[in-house]
Amino acid sequence: MNTVVIRDDMIRLGQFLKLADLVENGAEARELIAEGEVSVNGEVETRRGRQLAKGDTVTLSTPSGEYAVTVG
Repeated sequence: MNTVVIRDDMIRLGQFLKLADLVENGAEARELIAEGEVSVNGEVETRRGRQLAKGDTVTLSTPSGEYAVTVG
């Protein structure tokens, strides 16, 4: 599992997906979150503005597999 370091104490889910290179843009992030393809700490998250803190784990489920990244 990879760790992506953030500058501040918190970051929004949509922004983190872009920072971690899990999506190319905000529109893709919005679509994947709305479809229930993103989970935070093992629970499906449908709010793009969900605040993430250091230590949270974000998982993206795609047809080619799952990608998990920890907020650092």
